[in-house]
Amino acid sequence: MVLRLMDKQSAKIEPMGEELAPFLEVDSLSVWYGEKQAVQDVSLSAPKNTVTALIGPSGCGKSTLIKTINRINELVPGVRIEGDVRIGGESILGEKVDLRSLRQRIGMVFQRPNPFPKSIFENVAYGLKIHGVKDKQTLDDVVEWALKHAALWDEVHDRLKSSALDLSGGQQQRLCIARALAVQPDILLMDEPCSALDPIATSRIEELIGHLKEEYTILIVTHNMQQASRVSDYTALMWLGELVEYNRTDELFMNPKEKTTEDYITGRNG
Repeated sequence: MVLRLMDKQSAKIEPMGEELAPFLEVDSLSVWYGEKQAVQDVSLSAPKNTVTALIGPSGCGKSTLIKTINRINELVPGVRIEGDVRIGGESILGEKVDLRSLRQRIGMVFQRPNPFPKSIFENVAYGLKIHGVKDKQTLDDVVEWALKHAALWDEVHDRLKSSALDLSGGQQQRLCIARALAVQPDILLMDEPCSALDPIATSRIEELIGHLKEEYTILIVTHNMQQASRVSDYTALMWLGELVEYNRTDELFMNPKEKTTEDYITGRNG
């Protein structure tokens, strides 16, 4: 594994009025669980160093979509996937793709904080050790860097050997973000990362997302449309497994092109 944290440069974000080159591309993606189709022919692209929010009612395919990008869905018996997903123009769904390397490039943060029953330090260092990093100084440096990037270092730097399970819910979620960042992904997927948190912890995570997009491309699943409008550059509305509308967030909320979108964001449907 090549560690990039010390020299990774933040890409400059172009003005929202200009067309941005796609970094993450979902191309005609369909997903079935047995006979049930969960995602139907979805295509969208996310520019680098932006936040894309996936909104829509429960069961509309949002979580299935991002789990397919991370290839977690392939662990589900009977799953079938058609279409393609590309990162930087390179397909990631081929049989020859090394999944361990892929998941180093695509970090995942789940709905509920899921720290391991280990120390704070060991939680953040876990992925590094899996990828063969053994040097103590490197581990120390990366753990500190990741915790700082997750806005948690100041709160835990003097108790890194303490159990991660002793942290509050919001701290645990930021720890999980630090764990994902430690292996230096290109993309960060967040599946309703604030749904189990109180308003104060939610605000901290939203603020953190704003800082993280300077270095990462982020997709966030959220049921909270106010949150989508606050944190995202682009928003996609999914409905019954299909992509209804995808646009810049301000355009989608202020001037939706589809009636389904208008009805959903105004609360008349969903």
